[in-house]
Amino acid sequence: MAFGEQPAYLRVAGDLRKKIANGALPPRTRLPSQARIREEYGVSDTVALEARKVLMAEGLVEGRSGSGTYVRERPVPRRISRSGYRPPSGSSPFRQEQAEDGTRGTWQSSSEQDVAGPEIAARLGIEPEDRVMRTRYVFRDGGEPMMLSTSWEPLAVTGRTPVMLPEEGPLGGCGVVERMAAIDIVVDNVLEEVGARPGLAEELLTLGGVPGHVVMVLERTYFASGRAVETADVVVPADRYRVAYHLSVK
Repeated sequence: MAFGEQPAYLRVAGDLRKKIANGALPPRTRLPSQARIREEYGVSDTVALEARKVLMAEGLVEGRSGSGTYVRERPVPRRISRSGYRPPSGSSPFRQEQAEDGTRGTWQSSSEQDVAGPEIAARLGIEPEDRVMRTRYVFRDGGEPMMLSTSWEPLAVTGRTPVMLPEEGPLGGCGVVERMAAIDIVVDNVLEEVGARPGLAEELLTLGGVPGHVVMVLERTYFASGRAVETADVVVPADRYRVAYHLSVK
């Protein structure tokens, strides 16, 4: 193979990708069979199979047991807004974003006491095995799962206070800033790091993805005078959402 020349399977995958993008192979259309790809492009069965695998890994097609491989619907990505501005209503960021979009999101949550593993302990600035309140969320838009989140709060901060359980009590469902203010802790900054990775099987099962799909992971940590009071992992499907930041410039 000459320098810069694509392997045959990538060349075939690229041509099929173009046909999907320009509508020649519209959503729900069956992808040409392995034999058809072999004949049309003059390649081996191995090359045809590898090209199909590329398209599946990219989330462009999906296999259906006993039926074949079909072009997937391509969702129009929606924005998940991140802002340096505090919502005036005291609501959580998710509630505020849904209100701005004119939609009505719902969520389920469950909280339980746990011990901090090494990674979470490092993010919270506590010792491994220190007690934390772990809360898991499934956020839905129009009934469809759109986002997962797991948060951890040091019980050294919130234990035996009215805000120990994030979704219960008088401030249940409010944002971290408002909940901490209720126990005289002033949150003054937040760190967010955005990355991507293949989704875990249980995440994709909940979010409606297929094995191999990529998810974005937003690691968020709230601080009060340099002390971490909450950290969370927010997981969203990378093909359905974009994270948009609106930051003030001073």
